[in-house]
Formats: sequence, C-alpha cells, structure tokens
Amino acid sequence: METAEGRPAVAATLRALSAALGGPAGLWVKESSARNLRHRDFLAPRAALRAAFSGGQVPPDVIAAVTSASGPGALRVRGCQQTGAGLAVQLRRPEAFRQLLGPPPATQPLPAARPGQEPGQEAVVLHCPALRRPAALAPRHLRPVLLADHLAQLLRAQGVGVHLVPAVSEQGSLEVLRQLRVEWPCGGAASPDAVSALKQALSRCPYAAACEPGAASLPEDVVCKVHLKSFIQQQGLAGYDPNLDVLLVTEGKLRSLAELQQAVLQCTAEGQGSRCSVVHVVSCEEEFQQQQMDLLWRILDPGAHTASQKHLVCGPVKVTNPSFPIGADQYFQLRKRQMYDASVMKYGELAHDEAWTEVIDTLTVAAIRFELLSTAHRSQLTLDLEASSISTKGTKSGAFVMYNCARLATLFDTYQRAVEQGTYPPLPPASTLNFSCLREEGEWLLLFNYLLPFPEVLQQAAQLPAPSKGLRITANTEAVCKFLIQLSMDFSSYYNRVHILGEPFPHLFDQMFARLQLLGAVRDVFHRALATLHLPPLSQI
Repeated sequence: METAEGRPAVAATLRALSAALGGPAGLWVKESSARNLRHRDFLAPRAALRAAFSGGQVPPDVIAAVTSASGPGALRVRGCQQTGAGLAVQLRRPEAFRQLLGPPPATQPLPAARPGQEPGQEAVVLHCPALRRPAALAPRHLRPVLLADHLAQLLRAQGVGVHLVPAVSEQGSLEVLRQLRVEWPCGGAASPDAVSALKQALSRCPYAAACEPGAASLPEDVVCKVHLKSFIQQQGLAGYDPNLDVLLVTEGKLRSLAELQQAVLQCTAEGQGSRCSVVHVVSCEEEFQQQQMDLLWRILDPGAHTASQKHLVCGPVKVTNPSFPIGADQYFQLRKRQMYDASVMKYGELAHDEAWTEVIDTLTVAAIRFELLSTAHRSQLTLDLEASSISTKGTKSGAFVMYNCARLATLFDTYQRAVEQGTYPPLPPASTLNFSCLREEGEWLLLFNYLLPFPEVLQQAAQLPAPSKGLRITANTEAVCKFLIQLSMDFSSYYNRVHILGEPFPHLFDQMFARLQLLGAVRDVFHRALATLHLPPLSQI
C-alpha cells in the first residue's frame, strides 16, 4: 500500500477526510496542541457540522466513511466519533510512525505543482535595491537582503531557478554579506550596449521629454524626464502611489534596468522557463523609488516580464537604545560581542581557538537572521541593541535553535562511540524497527507537528502569488524560523523528560532504536530547515 501511496502529507489527509465527509476542504482542522492531541488528531468543529448536516448530527454511514477514508498520501484513520467539540478523528499512530520513519516507498508520485505557481513558470529574478547603495548598509537594509537570500534558498529547494540582482561591488557591503553568510553575486556591471539600447528607447518614448543631449532644463547627470502619471492613467494601472508623477532618468537608473534585463534574458537563455517572474524585495522606505523604476522599465521594455513585476515590501525597522547611528557591520560586531559574553556566562571562559570562533560566528548569524526573519515581513520590526536582548537561554532565539541542533549531534556522537565500544548494537534497518514502542506524547508531537508537515512548510514558505492586479505580494518567509523555534521548544521538552540512551539491556533496545530513528529524522529536518537560512548545524556548543 505504501508503495502506491507515497509519503504521507497533511494536505492529502485533509482531502481524504473532506471527501469522506462530503464537505468543503476547509472544514477539517489539524490539531497541534499537546492537550488536544491526547484525544484527537483532526477535528471537524461543531459549528461547521451544523452548517453541513441537519442539527449538526453526522449520520452513521458518514462516520463510517470517515473511518475508512483513504487516498494517495493520506494517513489511515483508527477511529472517528462525534463529541461536544465536533467530529473527532484519531489516526493509526504506529502505522503513521512506520510510514514516516520506515524505509521510503519504492516509487514516489510526481510532485504536485506549487499552489500559486503558473505552469511553466520555473524562474524568478529577485531584485534587492538596498544592495545598490554606494554607502554602508544599515541594520534596516539587512531585512530585505536576508529575506531575499532566504527566499532564494526556499525557491531553489522547490526546483525553481533563481537569479539575484544586483551584483555587489561595494567592499563594505560585500564584507557584511560575507559575515552574514549571504550568497550573493559580486562584481560585474550592466552591458554598455544594453544601456545604449535603453537610451534609444527613451528617445522614441512618447512619455519622455527633454531627451536632447545637454538639454538646458535638466541637471547634468539626468538623461531625460519621463511622465509616469500619464503612463499610469493611459494604461489603467492600479496599485501605484498616487504621488508618482515625473521621473528624472539618470545613467545609474538605466544601468539598474539593464542589469535586470540581463538577468531576465539569462533566465530564458538557460531554459528556466518561458517567462521569468521579477520580484523586487524592498524596504518600505525604498518602495516609492522602486515603483518609479518599475514603471520606467514597463515603458522602455514592454513585455510579460515587466508587466508581471511584483513588490515584496518589508515593514520598517526600529532600532531602540542606539547611542549613535549604527551600521550593519557595527550591528554584527555588537551582536557577536554580546553572544560571546552570553556564552561565557553559560559555559564559562571559552577557548580562543578556531572551533569556538566558528561557533560564536554561527550563533551570531543565527541570532541576527532569526531576529530579522521571524517576524512577518509586512510588520514593523524592533531591534533592541541592549545586551539583555541576546541570550543562549531564550526559547525564541536563533541561538536556542542552534543549541538544540547541537544537542542532537551530541546524542548521536555519544551513541556512535558507545556502538564502537560495544555497549550498544548498531541501529538496525528501519524496516525491522518496532514503532509501536513510541507511545510518549512528545514522540507523536514531534512526528505529527514537524516531521509530517515539514515538506509542506517549505513549499508554502516559497509560494509567490501568480501575477494579478496590484503590485504587492506577501510571502510567508517567517514560517521556517517560527517552525524551527517551535520544534526546538518541543524537542527540548521531550529531550529533558525522556532518557534516550538507557541501560544496555536487550529488552530495552527496541524502544531505544525507535527513538533514535525518530530523532534522526528530527535532526534531518533541523539540517534542511537551517540550510534555507545558510546556517550550518553545530556539532558542539
């Protein structure tokens, strides 16, 4: 059965339950709290049942159909009963453990198209205007930069081709990117021929004025002025700032557009889709200027790639307790010093060797990335520069996530050493393990809330809306950070409560092996999720 059905998934299980109940797909709720999971795994709430059935009473034949619900990727139901809260479903949990932790099916179904993605749309150009700054980056600029970097990793994990623009040449910005482990193209410049072609398009543009060389009415660095408001009105475009009017076009603006054009051409030349989707990842302070550039590109290079431009806008970043204006590099160094001090308080004086330097650097990057990415990108973000805001103990921090990842590494290192010393036998093949030993509520919590939905979390975090009317799009890029924080909290609670490597008695091995298999899968989820943040797992902390 598993061979035909493939890997279980939340969405597939919800579809099977909805089909059996004969109601809309959104009728069922997946439970996640430990308290509710003691009694049920899915619930069709009482209010929804009243809307679907006379008096809210589910007929016995429908309950029987739900109990036998099945389908590709659907987890099997153990029992279904109507309660005061609604129609409660509990799954066959040992079978679910076996499906998710046992050997993979011999064949896997083809992945479904990502919701919100048009057929054939396989490439995205992510443009981050903050990296065009000739001056040093400030902490507020890091938010769109880290968001674009994270989104690029999420899209690539879904098989989407990604091109990052602009190429960075400013040395201070390159150093900040290196410190934060942001993989971004460097050097390079727009082709002079591409800039010349845009100038020629300007000379023929009906919305441009004073394009003659050396026109007396324009400042020296301005090539032309373009009437954006006229273009908006004639094209009937919606979603643009009503204050957009006349744009003074400079050589720098044309070079920026030429670089975007080259990225789109590279997408199509590499066969990554008949059309590239262009997403501008901007701070709210840059949004007006990027709308100007959006319109200028539409005017000079009409086509599907310019007509489908989208703007992913980050909310403001408020810095509290600054004794002076702080740059991105100073922000990194401040957090690094605070992380070192917090680690000394936790572990005592640290060795000044290469290994601990790498640990502190990784913890610092994790702290900054979680600080800037775990809030929805539309919302205001507050950065507290006080040392008390950085801790190795707080459960909401990147350091806490890395700490728990390191605990897993230590567990498996300890087990491996014990195997080499003959204390424990090696972990048997997954097909031979007895997953009915996994009865502790924390074990089902880890499987049902994290291992099961993880692929869908990655998929949903990478979703970009299909082109539609309007400019702004919303991405759920905070989802991975929130997922990792919650996983760390539940893993830590379980790990503190349950002794994994017990006494080396053969009658205890079945449970130990099943738990090691579960935690090995949890470790893999940590590693894959951290990879989307360019964070390597730590083997010590």
